[in-house]
Amino acid sequence: MAVQGVIVPVTPFAQNCTLLWEERERRATVIDPGGDIPAIRAALDEAGVSAERILLTHGHIDHAGGAAELAAALGVEVWGPDARDAFLLAGLEQQGRQFGIAGARAVTPDRWLAEGDAVSIAGERFTVLHCPGHTPGHIVFVSTEARLAVVGDVLFRGSIGRTDFPYGDADALVRSIRDKLFPLGDDIRFLCGHGPGGTFGEERLTNPFVGERG
Repeated sequence: MAVQGVIVPVTPFAQNCTLLWEERERRATVIDPGGDIPAIRAALDEAGVSAERILLTHGHIDHAGGAAELAAALGVEVWGPDARDAFLLAGLEQQGRQFGIAGARAVTPDRWLAEGDAVSIAGERFTVLHCPGHTPGHIVFVSTEARLAVVGDVLFRGSIGRTDFPYGDADALVRSIRDKLFPLGDDIRFLCGHGPGGTFGEERLTNPFVGERG
């Protein structure tokens, strides 16, 4: 089954809200709906798909700020991230005031996700990896069958996630990338929270923060 998808940039941070679905079933997983709910719903309508679930990689406002509103509007559940991000999800309204983003609401997931859990996305089995460093409870979704990963703010093309928060951990983030992501295979494509995606192999070789030539 081929994974279909579209990326919807949301919030002033241009966060990549990702919609993934399988062509036959046409039921989409919405990953990291940080805000701009009308734009996300319009993208679902334009693609001709219905949402079956919301997944969160971590608890920052640009990734999770619209989850409660969208879940209520569509009648779907919110899964993830790891429970170690509960304090961030509980403080989404405060994050909204801090960054001038209106409408953010705290959200309690219907299901927390942990290392080793599996979720179905676009008809494929994606494994959950706990990849802390950017936030304590950040998770990544990886399908070795589809050779695809959704990595949130762990890894970017040519960069990595910020760790200059009180709860950030640069060493943990580097370990997450080098010990958990790169060993999965150079050919795995990744979708990230901001900007264009890439492959683990390209980042393993050239990323200045975690790459062999960096």
